Amino acid sequence: QVQLVESGGGLVQAGGSLRLSCTASGRIGSIGAMGWYRQAPGKQRELVAAITSGGRTNYGDSVKGRFTISRDNAKNTVYLQMSSLKPEDTAVYYCYVDLTYRYWGQGTQVTVSS
Repeated sequence: QVQLVESGGGLVQAGGSLRLSCTASGRIGSIGAMGWYRQAPGKQRELVAAITSGGRTNYGDSVKGRFTISRDNAKNTVYLQMSSLKPEDTAVYYCYVDLTYRYWGQGTQVTVSS
């Protein structure tokens, strides 16, 4: 069994910053890719950022240059540093890790006020 625990969401003003964390625990073994998706009300879930086991990163177009993904393999943790936040970044953010299957976190709310 694998559990993902997210933290770091909250309310921030436009232009501010937040850092999300997601830690995996349980029967993990070797972790492949890790990443974040988000879903705003009435919209489809979209990729925010992903990072491979080798450290290669990929970002959604709307967050390029503002968000940075990183991982600490020793801690089984993936981070998402979000800067220059905009109201349109408001969403529930979900982390995932790729093991034999893809596992998801429970989601953390990020709200950016104008």
